[in-house]
Amino acid sequence: MSEISPELGKRLSDAVGKMPAFPKSVQRILELSRDINCPPKELVSVIEKDPVMTMKLLVMLNSAFYSLPKQITSVSQSIVYIGLNTIKNMALSFAVLGVLPRHNDAGYDMQRYLMHSLMTASLSRLLCQKYCMDGTDPADCNLAGLLHDFGKIVFAQSMPEEFSKVLAYSEEHKVPLHIAEKAIIGVDHSLAGAMLVEKWQFPKSLCDAIRHHHDEVLPASSIQQCLYVADRLSKHASLHNGNGIGNEAMPPAIAARFGSNLDEIIVKLGNLSSVVAEAQAFAHSSIETQT
Repeated sequence: MSEISPELGKRLSDAVGKMPAFPKSVQRILELSRDINCPPKELVSVIEKDPVMTMKLLVMLNSAFYSLPKQITSVSQSIVYIGLNTIKNMALSFAVLGVLPRHNDAGYDMQRYLMHSLMTASLSRLLCQKYCMDGTDPADCNLAGLLHDFGKIVFAQSMPEEFSKVLAYSEEHKVPLHIAEKAIIGVDHSLAGAMLVEKWQFPKSLCDAIRHHHDEVLPASSIQQCLYVADRLSKHASLHNGNGIGNEAMPPAIAARFGSNLDEIIVKLGNLSSVVAEAQAFAHSSIETQT
């Protein structure tokens, strides 16, 4: 944190310290999923020991989005229909959603935040599956998408008055939130998010991707590149939540790997309506199962 003052650094540390712990079961899921020799039943066992997680998964699996041929009554049963990797990604998604607060005093729109995070996660995972042949786990890209904006939640929860001013500044000056955050708070949400993910003891590669997800100069990290593109794609006009930035040129490293602009990348990816539908289904299931 050498680029910010000690006072602001302490405020950020205090704010991050007030955030809830990340579920230990999810950390265990990540550990097991990285072991290629791990039996599927061991991963399923960890999930099924979390009753809230299991309930949320079953609600989602029995929703109209999946339209499975029979009602699913257990996590292990669902693997036959949609596969272990999908179940793992669903479990991670619900874990992240479970940490989100329902309300905040800053007036930040949590439903819009939720949709953007879910869409970014799905797009990041899709980009990794299609373009990354270097062994990068699509689940890591999915998790990066889910967590990349969590610094905004840190601000909304622990600095509500300032973040309320950020929201107003962004609206008045028609600038992205990370620009408004720097103007009002002195630092943007990418640093707060990276600090939180580090506190949650996630890998350095994930922390770095979140810390630099607004940087124009990108390293060779597949996670960071997929997250950068997915974050911007999820705001694209054709995905119903955007601002028509499809013709904006991509940085050289992105252009070489994915496409020269967002419109070109979307054409290469094909129909993305399922991404929007998946995000909507997750958001709806999350609201239904809130306790």
